[in-house]
Amino acid sequence: MNKDIFLTNSLGNKKDKFTPIDPKKIGMYVCGPTVYDNPHIGNARPLVVFDILFKVLKCKYGNNSVSYVRNITDIDDKIITSSIEKKISIGDLTKKITNIFHEDCKYLNCELPTHEPKATENISFMIEMINKLIKNKFAYENNKHVYFEVKKFKDYGKLSNKNLDELIAGARVEVSENKKNPADFVLWKPSTESEPSWESPWGKGRPGWHLECSVMSKKFLGDKFDIHGGGMDLIFPHHENEIAQSR
Repeated sequence: MNKDIFLTNSLGNKKDKFTPIDPKKIGMYVCGPTVYDNPHIGNARPLVVFDILFKVLKCKYGNNSVSYVRNITDIDDKIITSSIEKKISIGDLTKKITNIFHEDCKYLNCELPTHEPKATENISFMIEMINKLIKNKFAYENNKHVYFEVKKFKDYGKLSNKNLDELIAGARVEVSENKKNPADFVLWKPSTESEPSWESPWGKGRPGWHLECSVMSKKFLGDKFDIHGGGMDLIFPHHENEIAQSR
């Protein structure tokens, strides 16, 4: 395959010629499903799109030159709520939905990614990253919560092409008296006795959703890699927040 590959880059909303950092070591990370309920068309579309891209990249650069990482989010507020509503344990729920997702992958003729890490398998790495953000004064702890302080990152809003005030006004922002600014997003939150929790320097709790992908992409692909993908609905706040906390 000798033709050039062009991809639409959400950062700038333009088509860019794909030039890998290292043609022999291409990295692609895609935000996978949050396994709280049966997969829907919104899960299937990026699954198919990035499977096609994975196959195209392997065709052009070689089967052993592409690492495709797609995570499974198996701890999240939606999962906790769903387990209560369905009267099933979180472990049983996430296992069931993950299996259904994998069956859908087969029906859609999608290959398995190179790596498929689960959020709960990487909590220690998340705590390590939070500590680093606090040390570098990008994050702060208050009342056992840890937040990323968005005003400390001057390029916040660059991906979604909006300034901070517009983002606050146009998005559903979690209101909390523990925050310095309404747009600050959670990196770690305390858990109740009935909720899943892990020991941390800030007490028993669990990670924020945005943190998970930054940690797992770095673990498997390093600080710099070629492609980060996901649904368009993730541009803000998820991918915007990933960029901020990963710099």
